[in-house]
Amino acid sequence: MTFDAARVSTVTFDSYSTLVDVDAAEAALADSVPDPEPVSERWRARSLEYTFVANQIDAYQSFYEMNRDALQSALDAYDVALSTDERDEILAVYHELDVFDDVRGAVERLRDGGYDCYVVSNGNPEMLASMVEHADIADLVEDTVSADEVRTFKPARELYRHAAARTGTPIDEIAHATAGWFDVVGASHAGMQSVWVNRSGAPWEPFDGEPDLTVEGLEELADALGV
Repeated sequence: MTFDAARVSTVTFDSYSTLVDVDAAEAALADSVPDPEPVSERWRARSLEYTFVANQIDAYQSFYEMNRDALQSALDAYDVALSTDERDEILAVYHELDVFDDVRGAVERLRDGGYDCYVVSNGNPEMLASMVEHADIADLVEDTVSADEVRTFKPARELYRHAAARTGTPIDEIAHATAGWFDVVGASHAGMQSVWVNRSGAPWEPFDGEPDLTVEGLEELADALGV
């Protein structure tokens, strides 16, 4: 499907890797882990894999708990022994991740252009509240929609349909912007227009179609919507 700007009335955003930079979590590992990069990569990969598996076997727990278990998996894999307090101190970085430079300006343009803006995320409500505050966009977004509300993670269709109901928007009038390829696919299959935020210039995954729109940053999305 081709992106149809005229049909969009609401814009939703993923949080992690879309509004805030999860790579900053690597810095939180630096004081405790000799080689933080592979630990950080495994941590992020496992946190997503756990959500995918949880959806299939009906084993929901909050994303904070998933992320905690994923971090422990990464530490164990690289033989890093930390106390529970030390591990949880690293985990807390998810409450204050660095926001991408274009976020506030782009979301402000969209809001001023008449679009209702929401965050739709796997993150649990407490994580999203701190993320929105740290990103300084609380005055620009209408609300956050958490997977915790339906106890189902992306890319399950139920979460996107729930988001449409929560925003009071027909699902085909929502443009969902995300850096996650699986989130793009999930949003498309649920009936949203999908916007892939490809900040790194990576190739698209050769899997089940393409995004309706690909942008390098959120300012390009604002441009595409004419605001």
